[in-house]
Amino acid sequence: MCIIRPMPRWTPSTSSRSPPPTSSTAWRPTRPPTRPSPASRKSSRSTRSAIRPDVMDATPLDTATAALARGRARLRGVGRWRFGRGGPHGSDTGWALAFLIPYAAVFVLFVVYPVLYGLWLGHAPSSYRQLFADPVYLKTVVNTLIYLAIGVNLHLFGALMLSGFFMRKNWRVRSLLLVYILPWAVPAIPTFIAFHWMLNGEWGLINNVLYDVANINGPSWLNYRWLALGSSLVAYIWKWMPFWTVIFLAGRMAIPQELYESAAIDGAVGYKRFTLVTFPLLANLYLICTLLSTIWTLGDFNTIYFVTGGGPALSTHVLATLGIRDAFEVDNPQLGMAAVMSALPLLIPLVIVLMRKLAKSQVQL
Repeated sequence: MCIIRPMPRWTPSTSSRSPPPTSSTAWRPTRPPTRPSPASRKSSRSTRSAIRPDVMDATPLDTATAALARGRARLRGVGRWRFGRGGPHGSDTGWALAFLIPYAAVFVLFVVYPVLYGLWLGHAPSSYRQLFADPVYLKTVVNTLIYLAIGVNLHLFGALMLSGFFMRKNWRVRSLLLVYILPWAVPAIPTFIAFHWMLNGEWGLINNVLYDVANINGPSWLNYRWLALGSSLVAYIWKWMPFWTVIFLAGRMAIPQELYESAAIDGAVGYKRFTLVTFPLLANLYLICTLLSTIWTLGDFNTIYFVTGGGPALSTHVLATLGIRDAFEVDNPQLGMAAVMSALPLLIPLVIVLMRKLAKSQVQL
């Protein structure tokens, strides 16, 4: 059955344009848009809600969160690349490896390799037998223990006391603090060389001052073992006490003033304020500073080498300077490394004890 559709009426135009094609597939008259009825809008809304109920019930915050998640997924997909077959995927892993590999190479080259090479140099038992047979080694161990016991405890305790003095809110005290930290700020080697010339027995500054002021002939500071070792300790304490004073000063400033006010109400004044409030709160900090200072003092080379040079007659050497002497002056690297490695039995038990005490401490600053 054939349905004949009436053709639309076409009026000729005066313009030069060609008439529209008569094919029904190429041109049809357009209808004006019709507004959907309320019933159809309701049905379409219900249909969409039935298909995706989460879209219709979502809050604006949920919509924004979903949009951000889709954006992140697109960004991850754009920068996705691969390190070879079967390797890690994703731009995050690639960038992480690109930044990590240079640092890992530097760490292995300058930390891991020297440590392993040093352990290899000092592993031979014959080196330790030769070291223990050296009469200088016993004096060196005694000097190292004295250096640790006096140097670490004295300069840390002095720094703790001086930090309380510098807590005063006075511009003169603050100005004095700037002068006080100068020994720590200046380079170590020129400082210890200056100490060496000041302690010269013939024309050193200290002996000249003693003779001019009190008419006393000073001793030869560097020609006697205990005077030379004591002079090295004074130089070491003078150099490093300002650093630890600043550390303890920062710890004191972190203590709330309300604790001191409450302690004053309870009658804790004077030294009780220090023993009952300040020191318990600084206990963890003091232990950590003791640990670090012990490690640094055990490896200190500059003080002994530039103040006394290990003299007189090699009697003021510590393990660090003895290892350098055996490795370079005696030209025996294995013996020098054995001297340095022999400090580990002194260091490891101390570190274990300090870390256990720190773990058992209940006060946190």
